[in-house]
Amino acid sequence: MGHIQKHPRGLIMQVHPVYAVFDPYLIWFYRITDYPFVDFLIGTFVLSMIAVVIGEFTISLAFLANRKFIEKTTDEVVRYQNISVDAIEAGNKPAYKAANKVANEAFGRSFFMQIALSTAFLWPIPFALAWMSYRFADLEFGLLFTDHTVGYPFVFFPLYVGAYLLFKRVKYKIPYFRRIRRILDSSANRHREMRSFADLLPSKKKKTDIASGK
Repeated sequence: MGHIQKHPRGLIMQVHPVYAVFDPYLIWFYRITDYPFVDFLIGTFVLSMIAVVIGEFTISLAFLANRKFIEKTTDEVVRYQNISVDAIEAGNKPAYKAANKVANEAFGRSFFMQIALSTAFLWPIPFALAWMSYRFADLEFGLLFTDHTVGYPFVFFPLYVGAYLLFKRVKYKIPYFRRIRRILDSSANRHREMRSFADLLPSKKKKTDIASGK
């Protein structure tokens, strides 16, 4: 990535009052070294890290608020999946259909809950980009060995991924997130093991018999 270019577009953007409060603190990270591109990388990485931390904190709150529902739904998925496998194993087709229907419904609720939790994690990104648009809408970066330029999102998203991976390595060193992990582990340990239809395959049964000495 090469030099930084500014292309005035004649846009007049009104800053939101919330951004006006945080703007002096956020822009400080973009003025540390007096080297424009280096400062932009530092500032954007800090902004990305803030977005990651807020997202992680939000998703943990969403999990705690919906913990009972999540555990109940997960238990239903495991329970009725196991019942449906047991019914197939016993040759009880009506029982299989009934249990499988309930298991699919529970899985659907679990799936959409996971989407909702993912949304809780990602919501800070649009706000970070909106602030960057206010500050850097006219900023473009020339790509090396080409005549093409890219805007601030081209830099933000790789740095966001980097911030996420870095925070993932240190997250559980923070007492609050260690507590969340203990809750997750405790919740997972309470659930029964889920059977799959692969358990009914002859090869699986044969290996089980051999292991048990039958």
